[in-house]
Amino acid sequence: MLKKCLAAAAVYAGLWAGAAHAETISVFCAPTEFELCTKVADAWKAKTGNEAKINKMPALLDDAIPIYQQLLAAKSKDIDVLFLDVIWLGMFKANLLDLKSMIPQADQDKHFASTLNAAKLDGNLVAMPAYMDVGLMFYRKDLLEKYGKQPPKTWDELAATAKEIQEKERAAGNDKMWGYAWQAKSYEGLTCDAIELIASNGGGTIIADDGKVTIDNPQAAEAIEKAKGWIGSISPEGVLNYDEEASRAVFESGDAVFHRNWPYVWGTSHKEGSSVIDKVGVMPLPVGKDGQKSSGCLGPMYYGVSKYSAKPQVAADFVNFITGTDMQKMRAVEATLNPSIQSLYSDPDVLEKIPFLKDNQQAFADSAVRPSGYTGTSYNRVSQAFYRSTHDMLSGSADPKEGFASLAKRLEKLKESR
Repeated sequence: MLKKCLAAAAVYAGLWAGAAHAETISVFCAPTEFELCTKVADAWKAKTGNEAKINKMPALLDDAIPIYQQLLAAKSKDIDVLFLDVIWLGMFKANLLDLKSMIPQADQDKHFASTLNAAKLDGNLVAMPAYMDVGLMFYRKDLLEKYGKQPPKTWDELAATAKEIQEKERAAGNDKMWGYAWQAKSYEGLTCDAIELIASNGGGTIIADDGKVTIDNPQAAEAIEKAKGWIGSISPEGVLNYDEEASRAVFESGDAVFHRNWPYVWGTSHKEGSSVIDKVGVMPLPVGKDGQKSSGCLGPMYYGVSKYSAKPQVAADFVNFITGTDMQKMRAVEATLNPSIQSLYSDPDVLEKIPFLKDNQQAFADSAVRPSGYTGTSYNRVSQAFYRSTHDMLSGSADPKEGFASLAKRLEKLKESR
């Protein structure tokens, strides 16, 4: 009996000791992913005994920026883990813990290099990828098959195919058909679309990683001049006011052959009400010139640890857990969020939910990055100057060569205000 009592006492002592050492951290999570984050927190607690308190971010993610700024400026210990857009990393890099030595190298190596490298700023690994977005080309596979066309490899091929199918469909009575629906409104989305065109044409990404302004070059001007020629030809004049949703509506109503957007369109185009269910193909974006890479704009989300966290090791462990293989697979299967972990692109369960990943792995690997890492807190001003200038060029009120020369001078000043 004494042995049993001692054994029971030892068990209870062990449980009490485990509970005594359990930690609680505070985590910001996107409002649309609250249930997923809660599920991750439950799994982490079951594994470690530690608890993650989930804080729901504002519905419009950009509204979280002033909240983060206030907390970090005060060096608050009330928050441990931050949910971060890729273009916020440069803005908050001075307030984020370096995870390079806190996350095992083997776990880092599981992620696409392009996505992980976007979080390597000033020699530090300031965040870990949670999932990723990249610009992709959606197309009417039924129409390409109907007219004996292959998915285009270059932008010129896309324009030619779009024009031919548009004209033939209109001749057959579909007078609403357009060849290409994309985003040319004066907003952040145009920064993405334009970078894709310019980078795939060998024109760089506005500002290089070393801070050199690169936008004033012939390849960049050529890419935008080419896109300008699409407006009113294979794209409606209204594309100058299209964002993601406006352009998606055209495609999903059955009135566009090609459509550039983010991966979420795969899901929306197959929902009830779409006119293109089972008619959609997905491919990497075309290239501007032979030898260049498909350069879909990188749009991943990350988790980072506040430099002022009182529990940095525990917070880093949670970040590694929520961005790890098992939790990324769960989010892919349950919410069709694209993993940043390369091995999941051949996982049968993931491919059952997101089948286009299998043939578009290269698009995620070859993505182009906006210059938010170098520009830091001045990124929004840099991007605004870029997309406004580009919109002027596309609308015909500015010449691309002259416009980019003028823009480069402005960016030299803006980039240094970081």
